[in-house]
Amino acid sequence: MAEEQMEEASTAAAARTPFQLQFDKPIPFQIKMAEWNPEKDLLAMVTDDSKVLLHRFNWQRLWTISPGKCITSICWSPDGKIIALGTEDGLVLLHDVENGKMLRTIKSHDVAIVCLNWAEDDLLSRPDKDGFLPYEDRTTRFFPPAPVMPRIGGLSSGDTGLADENEEAIPQFCSASCQRFNILCSGGKDGCVCFSIFGIFPIGKININKIPINVESSGKKNYQLQDASVSKVSLSRNLQKLVLLCYGKLIDTENLSHNCETAGLHCLYLDTSIFFNRKNELHQVSQQASSIQDLVEVVRASISLISKQWSSAMNLFHEKFSALPNLIAAHGAESCSEDEFLSLLFGTRTSPALHQFLASSLGEAGLKRIAKAVDSAGREIRGVVSEHLQPAVEIISFRLAELRGLSRWRSRFQIIGLDEKLMDGVTESIGMLVVQVERFSRVAATVLYLFQNFFTWVLKCIKILLNEPTDQVPAANSELVVIFLKFLLDKDPIKQLLEADERIECDMDTARHVEQLVVFGGFTDTQFLERSLVKQFNELEDSLKEAFLMPFTTISSQIHCQGLLPLYPVTSSDTFSSTCTPTSISFYKDEDSQHEESSHNWTDYVCFKIPDGSLDERNCIGVIKDSGNCCTALSMSSLSGFLLHMPDEYECVDLSLYKDNQVVLLLSERSHSDSPGRSLMVMLQTQNLSFTPLSGTFPANIYNLQKLVALDLQLGTDYGKVRSIPHTVSTPLAVSASRGVACVFSSRRHALVYILDEDEDEDEDEDEDEVSDME
Repeated sequence: MAEEQMEEASTAAAARTPFQLQFDKPIPFQIKMAEWNPEKDLLAMVTDDSKVLLHRFNWQRLWTISPGKCITSICWSPDGKIIALGTEDGLVLLHDVENGKMLRTIKSHDVAIVCLNWAEDDLLSRPDKDGFLPYEDRTTRFFPPAPVMPRIGGLSSGDTGLADENEEAIPQFCSASCQRFNILCSGGKDGCVCFSIFGIFPIGKININKIPINVESSGKKNYQLQDASVSKVSLSRNLQKLVLLCYGKLIDTENLSHNCETAGLHCLYLDTSIFFNRKNELHQVSQQASSIQDLVEVVRASISLISKQWSSAMNLFHEKFSALPNLIAAHGAESCSEDEFLSLLFGTRTSPALHQFLASSLGEAGLKRIAKAVDSAGREIRGVVSEHLQPAVEIISFRLAELRGLSRWRSRFQIIGLDEKLMDGVTESIGMLVVQVERFSRVAATVLYLFQNFFTWVLKCIKILLNEPTDQVPAANSELVVIFLKFLLDKDPIKQLLEADERIECDMDTARHVEQLVVFGGFTDTQFLERSLVKQFNELEDSLKEAFLMPFTTISSQIHCQGLLPLYPVTSSDTFSSTCTPTSISFYKDEDSQHEESSHNWTDYVCFKIPDGSLDERNCIGVIKDSGNCCTALSMSSLSGFLLHMPDEYECVDLSLYKDNQVVLLLSERSHSDSPGRSLMVMLQTQNLSFTPLSGTFPANIYNLQKLVALDLQLGTDYGKVRSIPHTVSTPLAVSASRGVACVFSSRRHALVYILDEDEDEDEDEDEDEVSDME
């Protein structure tokens, strides 16, 4: 009871401080990552055992998922509808905010993904200077909504890269993601950074261990990072600059004597202006390509399900009819199953083996069971073809034709790697697949018709044999039965078209007609009729990969280093391997920008905690800003920063850059007794602190921050907002700039949510009532 009174007293005292305490809630789990939704009052958290929890602002839990993988990073899509999770094995998992279901699994890296950043261009709705307007997708004018992933008889689509449980969400997901141009950046433990538009279409990849470092003061570009691991990435809102923090060694590839002896944390500035300069072209290509990739998965799943359905029916057919050859051998005959049925069709008597098979082994019930299975498979195959396979192939053909037309606009699209020759090839390949689907539909209809006639005739034979043994044979369409026996018992046409390595025989007349058609143009492939449906689909996939690899490699080659700022050295291998050092990167608009449409009005800020002993500093944080032009190489004259020394009785647990050039610090009291320590949350205006320009000769004194004099953090109210927290706090600190709130987690497993922008004279009684209501 006394403890509860102490908690209430602490809460009441805290309510008098600048930040309003929304609630203090005990939680039964340990949190290692937390991120606020940019558009909604939702907080996503990852526990130590990699469970993902989504809570509302009032701490109502919406859902919990267990991906079954170790989660190493987390971020939200700009519209707040999708949450991206990076895993230890290099996967990016995209989940729906509404229900937590997985939308997509993407293999981006070969190692752990340690950071994610999803940036959206806020200038997409404005035309370029030359009047090139954003692209309008015309597919919906000519086609109904794209088909969803098929599900038949409990069969799943298999490992297609899409979620088995949420196939119907895929088209809506893609449609929602394509509304605004956005890029998901992911940083790996091996120094690789991947870029994907809409989070699903890969558009570039760089390895910071291999790119040359541009060092302005040295006049050369022969520096490189070695054994680097990405710690944090952030892409500017105008998409022109990527700022990343990385641990690694900086080496001079030409003069090893100038290499730094220790590794350290470096701030790397990358020029990504290709994303801004060609955002309209990239948006068009990515919108079409990502939709094509989704439809390719629909085609793959459709073919897989058709194959499973037909194989199931044929297994039952062959299982029942396999008894006939054994009976023929048991009666000492040397004929085959086909001969026996032909004798029954054209002869005057039934052999003992066939009589026993029809009357006893197969029987009327067995035949009806087979006929029902084949008929059911036929109906479902026709449904898959008409509702999924054929519409998907036709829409792919239309979208590829759109891309083919864009590829001929060389001045616009050649620079991003949309190759006209490759697009011609992939367009022809999809045209051949359209023909294959139509042929498969006709063959399937013919085979099912033959089955129906054969089963009807055999059923009549069985009824006559069971009622009264006689030599009378029921009438039948002998031509259809002969065709059935010739093809179905020897070669299954449907199975042939569903085999990847099967070669389809084509008669001479048809081959000659195809060669004559080539003369009229439109296509060059004269062998496509000899390929199966699956083989043609595989060729389409190969050509698509080749065509879409060109933009990927082209964009990757145009992302280069603007410059590098070494922040601090790390002498301990344990510290070097750690990626838990508090860091934060953010971009703010310049207040003195005269033109709202200017693409160069974003200043990047980097905030970081300096390990004790590094740079001869202790209990210190640094803030660096670059106010230079995004389109030019990094200039040391554009860099400035300051160091801030924390009070000795407190240590910085976590930090975060906040809106309007503010920094939020989470400080915990150094407690040397068993009594619970106190903590502080401090919000500082960076304008109140003096930024010192950074300059120096590289690489004689590579750590320019050593020249900065650390200021002492003053906890007075005139220096910044300070909130006392009645708990010992731990990471993470989750701050939402859009909602103006911060969530703090205490070592006693409490979650405390504060309103950062609340007026200081907020009524205390309202706070206490709200806290009690929450509890």
